[in-house]
Amino acid sequence: MTRNALLFFCLAALFLTGCQEDENPTPELEVPETYSFTRDGASTVSFSGQSTRIAMAEELVDAFQDPANTTAELNAMFRNEGPNGEDVAPFASADLNAATKSIRSKVAASYDYFFADATTSAVIRDEFDGWIEAQVNEVFPRWNELASAGVAGQIPNGSSARYVSAQGLEYNQVFAKSLIGALMLDQTVNNYLSPQVLDEADNRATNDAGTLEDGKTYTTMEHKWDEAYGYVFGAADNPAEPLLTLGDDDSFLNEYLDRVNDDPDYAGIAQDVFDAFKRGRAAIVAGDYAERDAQAAIIKEKLSKVLAVRTIFYLVRGAESLEGGNAPTAAFHALSEAYGFLYALQFSRNPATGAPYLNREEVRELQEDLLSDGANGLWDVTPATIRDQASTIATAFGLSVDQAAD
Repeated sequence: MTRNALLFFCLAALFLTGCQEDENPTPELEVPETYSFTRDGASTVSFSGQSTRIAMAEELVDAFQDPANTTAELNAMFRNEGPNGEDVAPFASADLNAATKSIRSKVAASYDYFFADATTSAVIRDEFDGWIEAQVNEVFPRWNELASAGVAGQIPNGSSARYVSAQGLEYNQVFAKSLIGALMLDQTVNNYLSPQVLDEADNRATNDAGTLEDGKTYTTMEHKWDEAYGYVFGAADNPAEPLLTLGDDDSFLNEYLDRVNDDPDYAGIAQDVFDAFKRGRAAIVAGDYAERDAQAAIIKEKLSKVLAVRTIFYLVRGAESLEGGNAPTAAFHALSEAYGFLYALQFSRNPATGAPYLNREEVRELQEDLLSDGANGLWDVTPATIRDQASTIATAFGLSVDQAAD
């Protein structure tokens, strides 16, 4: 090959390479300062279903504290229907009564964990039903009676009281904290942020083409991502800037993201989650699906660890109370919260493995251990058992017990 021919060949190769690069440019992301995305001047962000379920859950958990409620009434709030599927109006809010959503239908209902495991999903929902029944049948009848080892009832708490089962568990705390995992976390990290859901059917093609859902302003993929966002920030006064009121907007994932963010060891985690949601949504707009999935992985890891940190926090609070010479009842509130958060960990998502950091069997074993130091559950639990659990969780999630317990 002559020198001129070689030069021509190199120039041609360089030209072709440049053309190929131009044909497949790296998408440029336009990440807004707030969670605000528009098309033709109209907002493309929508997560009303998630905001509705959060509001329903708030009313239901509050109803655990009214002994006038029956199992049927609490079940109606959980299911948003009567025992035979009939229409009901169980909520104080007229808007919630008019809604077609329900809490129970989305418990343990993620694609990644339960699409192929309807049996476990049904068992988990039955466990939530069981806590409702136990509150009504065990705790409500002894609402005005003092609890004692092996006997349900009330425990004085300053000018108020807490209400526990025969084993010392506050079912309202168990139900609420378990729901953070089985509904809010599971739907966020194992469903709406799953590539199986985001890329279902022709979602990539319609997103690339800008094809909108019928009568809507958004593509299907955009909406799925927003629904994940809604389970974290959907109750905010201003969902576009949710960090301004973080922790005050609901009693579930939002509140505990704030609690962990307030710990100096985890300061900035809320901003990290918010930024990942924004950047991932911007990546969807740009058609950059690798970046979308990278941001989803950040959210999955950080939200999962929020629940683990709070589990450890409440376990250590319980252990410290017992070690300080307090009566067992002084530890029941923290340990009931820990018990619920522990249950929630089976819905966590390790993006490196695609599995929970602790699976259902491991979680259930830890819960059983917490109640197995004696015949009366938390009345008999020892600080050593509690601290062993905290250590097990910290190891599984790559956390420090001392940092999480601050």
